[in-house]
Amino acid sequence: MIKMLEETVSYLENKGFLKPEIGIILGTGLGKLVDEIDIKTEVSYEEIPHFPTATQEFHQGKLVFGKLAGKDVIVMQGRFHLYEDYSLQEVTYPVRVMHKIGIKKLLISNASGAVNLNFRKGELMLIDDHINLQGGSPLAFRGVEVHGSKFTDLYAPYDKEINQSFEQIASKHGITLHKGVYAAVFGPHLETRAEYRFLGIIGADSVGMSTVPEVIVANHLSLPVAAISVLTDECDPDNLSPINIPEIIELAGKAEPKMILLFKELIKTL
Repeated sequence: MIKMLEETVSYLENKGFLKPEIGIILGTGLGKLVDEIDIKTEVSYEEIPHFPTATQEFHQGKLVFGKLAGKDVIVMQGRFHLYEDYSLQEVTYPVRVMHKIGIKKLLISNASGAVNLNFRKGELMLIDDHINLQGGSPLAFRGVEVHGSKFTDLYAPYDKEINQSFEQIASKHGITLHKGVYAAVFGPHLETRAEYRFLGIIGADSVGMSTVPEVIVANHLSLPVAAISVLTDECDPDNLSPINIPEIIELAGKAEPKMILLFKELIKTL
């Protein structure tokens, strides 16, 4: 992996990706933050050596570098998922690339379903902790010790200072920002009624198919990380209706301006 990382980073630096301060991963239906960036350079994933290629139709598949709120940022416009037939190491490879290229903080967004019935679709949730139900670890490979401690401690996986700043910004701007536990499942199928009940029993407030692998690797690299989830549906096991993917994408789009404001205001303080 060391040689692969060197080749990827060399390619990106030659393309003008130089000393970014902050890395950002944008989730399903949450790509418009890129419109706020003074873009210096961008490149399609398929052109980057050793990079996975986005197969999810709702993801752009571009790496963007530029200025946002006065800081140099590198942005993944589209992420990778286990259900796209990638390994956990491939899903998290971009985090290792962004770290090696110089980022000091990592911000993540995603779309998820509200398991906590006090939460409503269209609202935001600050991830305070997570439950990994994806069946593996992105650190489970030979030679992982070269990059950081194999037995990475996840006593506080999400940076407390960044989370506090997010909460203060949300309060200042009148944005509802719940705080809760995110459960990551494999996907791409949705959950059964019994599974939603189970998720509630074990303490999950929302459920999705991403983010946790990237957060684990960020902790492995001692990279401060925070994540915000847009709640796009309500997972009430007693009142389920067929999933409506276009509605989920539409809801993510409507909530996106609030997420963009939070990210921009936070980046000003970093």
